[in-house]
Amino acid sequence: MSANWHGVWAIYKFEMLRARRTFVQSLIAPVITTALYFVVFGAAIGSRMQAVGGVDYGAFIVPGLIMLSLFTQSLSYASFGIYFPKFTGTIYELLSAPLSPFEIVLAYVGAAATKAIVLGAIILATATLFVDVQIMHPGWMVFFLVMTAVTFSLFGFIIGIWATSFEQLQFVPMLIVTPLTFLGGAFYSIDMLPSHWQAFSLFNPAVYLISGFRWSFYGEGDVSVGISIGVALFFLVLCIGIVSWLFRTGYRLKS
Repeated sequence: MSANWHGVWAIYKFEMLRARRTFVQSLIAPVITTALYFVVFGAAIGSRMQAVGGVDYGAFIVPGLIMLSLFTQSLSYASFGIYFPKFTGTIYELLSAPLSPFEIVLAYVGAAATKAIVLGAIILATATLFVDVQIMHPGWMVFFLVMTAVTFSLFGFIIGIWATSFEQLQFVPMLIVTPLTFLGGAFYSIDMLPSHWQAFSLFNPAVYLISGFRWSFYGEGDVSVGISIGVALFFLVLCIGIVSWLFRTGYRLKS
């Protein structure tokens, strides 16, 4: 049976057009927020800090800023994308359409990941206006960018199915993901922490993703890049498994 690419493209196009309708919220606001981070952390604080691992502090926080936006926006795009049909009741039309679960996920997650990757690229371009950004391993940089966007879009898709209200939709990104990102070395190296806090930080999955992404820029990371890749792939497979289970059982999809 051939894939229904027309159906996939229709959903993908609709979700991408949503970003155009909310252009300020989707793109302009995160760019302004990034600029403010550079003003506060890069200029006001960074000018008083020594280089971290031989990298100027303003440049050091660039990968962390990109990952912070990637985590939160991927979740937001994907969770709202699938929650809105549930909220309006059109989810039943979607489920009865000639689309397989794989095609539905491909369309929604693909659109969310695309928007997040574009946002990450815009933030990277914005960062070059403030600091000198070097990318030692561009291929691996793209790998971590795409892998993270897809994984967290899948995670957001799961949250969108699980959520029964807009409050629940915001609970995980605001109270779990954002704190883990800030505590995951987005603005500092965990080597700067006391030994017991370093050990505690290793239980934070954001540490591995941010470390691997920063390694692709400067060749330095808080943990081995091989471990970072392994953790990224593990979470991707875990999210795929959970999404598969949701469709197989119909959890909060058919009731």
